[in-house]
Amino acid sequence: MAASEIGSVKTVDAPRQADLDKCVHCGLCLNACPTYRELHVEMDSPRGRIYQMVQVAAGAPITESYVEHIDLCLACRACETACPSGVEYGRLVEAARADIENRTRRPWSSRILRHVVFENVLPGRFATRLAAIGLGAIQALRLKLPGRLGELMSLAPKVERPFFYSSIGRVFAGHTDVPGERKYRVAFLSGCIANVCFARLNEATVRVLQDHGCEVTIPAQQTCCGALHVHAGLRDSARRLARQNIDAVLSLERATGDFDAIITNAAGCGSTLKEYDELLDHDAEYADRARGFVARMRDVTEFLASIEPNAPVREVRAVVTYQDSCHLAHGQRIRSAPRELLRRVPGLVFKEMAMADSCCGSAGIYNVVHTDMSMALLEKKMAAINATGADRIVTANPGCMLQLRAGVERWGRGQRVSHVVEILDEAFSVTIDK
Repeated sequence: MAASEIGSVKTVDAPRQADLDKCVHCGLCLNACPTYRELHVEMDSPRGRIYQMVQVAAGAPITESYVEHIDLCLACRACETACPSGVEYGRLVEAARADIENRTRRPWSSRILRHVVFENVLPGRFATRLAAIGLGAIQALRLKLPGRLGELMSLAPKVERPFFYSSIGRVFAGHTDVPGERKYRVAFLSGCIANVCFARLNEATVRVLQDHGCEVTIPAQQTCCGALHVHAGLRDSARRLARQNIDAVLSLERATGDFDAIITNAAGCGSTLKEYDELLDHDAEYADRARGFVARMRDVTEFLASIEPNAPVREVRAVVTYQDSCHLAHGQRIRSAPRELLRRVPGLVFKEMAMADSCCGSAGIYNVVHTDMSMALLEKKMAAINATGADRIVTANPGCMLQLRAGVERWGRGQRVSHVVEILDEAFSVTIDK
């Protein structure tokens, strides 16, 4: 069993027996699982995957079949919501992937690609810029790439210039009735790819926080949250990123005072950021720091719904429906906050869709590596959206936004896809400080 060094303590990255033992194999998770609903294969259900994890934990070899079944999981965590026994399936599947990563050797081409993406592009601002410039050039020239490359390009996010990097390291004053007053002081983690592909969303997030009286600090030394690394089984890489983000926030607090909250606008990132304490629980140096960090970590919708609301200055006339991000609804158990915020906006007509919390098929890079399954789930999601008659689709995660835009292109009716924060931004008139 492979082990990794955490501080001065060794920890094994594999499903823990205590977590596996919580599953009583009742099967109530089956209908909540997107891959089981699609395939009707027991080994592609949460119960079936846990059964396989139990066998591997007991000494069975890691086979190609086992890897395929674990990889096909979206890690949407809908089974956690359905489970009466409190099985933390997300923790189990992430640990199983780490175990696979530590005990098997991928083909050299896969190793090189994963190294470039996970160790260079995601955590490195220069590499991210370079990748964005290349992707932006392809998009600007409207190049039609052949075969699989063309299919992947249709799922790629649009590059947004100017990038958000110029705002990193800055402090934005809150807007209040009293000059110089601030109601709250928050740190905003702007992500990695979001800085080049969702730059306008990040700007809108800052504006909305300002409009609610928040002084917004964007830590200069922040980096990728590590969520995609965790999902891919690269837990040691995720730990390095976690330490950097914790240090980025705590060093500012030592210099300028405590933050009321640490904010993210990406539900997928938020789940991992809120689990830094688990990721670093064997790290003698960082365990307490991680717990303090997690205690103040908030999704932007969660935070805004918890504070005194400001009155929007104008109506937003639209019919909207809301798609629950899996990692917000199932991972963080936040469902009412986004809906409450939408209902505060004058002029907005809200229509609930059927199965709003079923996965849209995005799941990090799942739509790239398992495109057929992803598109099958997306087609069903778009049917539910179309049935509402809404002209705008709202969600709380950039990955979901990207997937839903692809859905509109293929099966939609011209709907516009927005983040909750973008709707709120339209209801206010203040712009980012220059």
